[in-house]
Amino acid sequence: MKLVLASASPRRKELLAQLSFLNATENASFNFDILATDIDESHRSGELAEDFVVRLATEKALAGLNLHPDNGQIVVLGSDTIVVLGDKILGKPTDDADAKAMLTQLSGQAHQVMTAIAVTDGVKTLSKLVITGVKFCTMTEADILAYIATREPMDKAGAYGIQGLGGSFVEAIEGSYSAVVGLPLVETRALLCEMKVL
Repeated sequence: MKLVLASASPRRKELLAQLSFLNATENASFNFDILATDIDESHRSGELAEDFVVRLATEKALAGLNLHPDNGQIVVLGSDTIVVLGDKILGKPTDDADAKAMLTQLSGQAHQVMTAIAVTDGVKTLSKLVITGVKFCTMTEADILAYIATREPMDKAGAYGIQGLGGSFVEAIEGSYSAVVGLPLVETRALLCEMKVL
């Protein structure tokens, strides 16, 4: 079965490529197509954060299946990541002021990063949710403004990237690092094995 990653995220592409060594013993090449999907990512009233992120990952996988010309011969992987602070879901910032507001809220606080993955072949759909605890150090306003000026926060949930410059604000992490980046590798490998892709 051919694998399709339903994401335009370069971070997810890099992480998924790390699983290629698992096929090395069979001299099989591990490659995958990339297909960006466009779904409505609106949060529904009363929807729990956990249900929201799993729904988005599943909808991305199903949208990728419908878009790909070889559907029926493929397994599609969808993923989504959100940052949750208390009962607030922090998505991607809409502008600099939004990024500043998010980072100000995260400063000195512990929050959760929820990443869901879903795989589908059109007959069977499997999903998994991974929740990681992240603690930020206290940031000054100057820190926050300097970070926003790099533009790194603008396309990331919670307005930071742990694998980039934003990692300098992460005091502690409890759980899966790769899930915070955008694709939990252990869980992704397990689902792909279950779908006979690996």
